[in-house]
Amino acid sequence: MCETSSLSSAKRRDNLFQAFLDLPSRQCFCLGSKWRAGLPWQHQASGWRVLDASGFNKLGLMQDDTIYKNDDVKEAIRRLPETLCNDTVFHIKRALDLTIRQLILPKEQWTKYEEDTFYLEPYLKEVIWERKEREEWAKK
Repeated sequence: MCETSSLSSAKRRDNLFQAFLDLPSRQCFCLGSKWRAGLPWQHQASGWRVLDASGFNKLGLMQDDTIYKNDDVKEAIRRLPETLCNDTVFHIKRALDLTIRQLILPKEQWTKYEEDTFYLEPYLKEVIWERKEREEWAKK
């Protein structure tokens, strides 16, 4: 019985993952938190203006929800924990629904600049490191 439930759970995760990969993506040109740490306050303040002007936060999206999906990014997404994967799929589906209905979220539900984290970054760094290591071994 446990095997059946875990199998259906794995199948559900694969379906969610495929749905996530099939969704359209755009690159977001926002000034992220990892870059603003050493900047003067004037430049730090401009980050939220860029995020606000992009409109992604008005749909409840995070920057990593809109990243261009090349092979490295697809592998990093595949490695995401199920909760993060489900959250990302929810963000994108909600944004698509709002876009179709030509609406935006109420202001209190917008993604705040401080909350916009790079959740995909550690997985992406690992994937890129592994790919480079494989390329080095292939050269030898």
